Amino acid sequence: MWYNWFMEISQAQYERIKSYFPKQRGNVSLSNLQVLNAILYVFEHGCTWRGLPARFGNWHTIYTRMNRWAKNGVLDRVFTALQDEQILRVDFEIVSSGSTVFEVHPDEMGPGEGERPRFIWVPQMLQPR
Repeated sequence: MWYNWFMEISQAQYERIKSYFPKQRGNVSLSNLQVLNAILYVFEHGCTWRGLPARFGNWHTIYTRMNRWAKNGVLDRVFTALQDEQILRVDFEIVSSGSTVFEVHPDEMGPGEGERPRFIWVPQMLQPR
């Protein structure tokens, strides 16, 4: 069994999981692979979105797409596929946030009826077996 040690995947590895991503339409400046590797970089290094190195592209574009993917369940499917295909081995830690820890606007205190809960999931690299 082989896993990447660093959280960046190659084009060949991406080809094995690309069916889990939405089809790119129109004039897009960043490929799904570029955005995925930028997301992995943020998770691996713990930097802010604005702290992404310029080689990844516009941080706001990456953040917007990541946010859309998270809301639509794309990231859940992609990270499951990355593990199933033995490309990355990650452990997900779910961290809930509340007003006792962070200053939160009252409208964002919790999910409304029929809404998904708001949380931050933090993938952690595990040691290779």
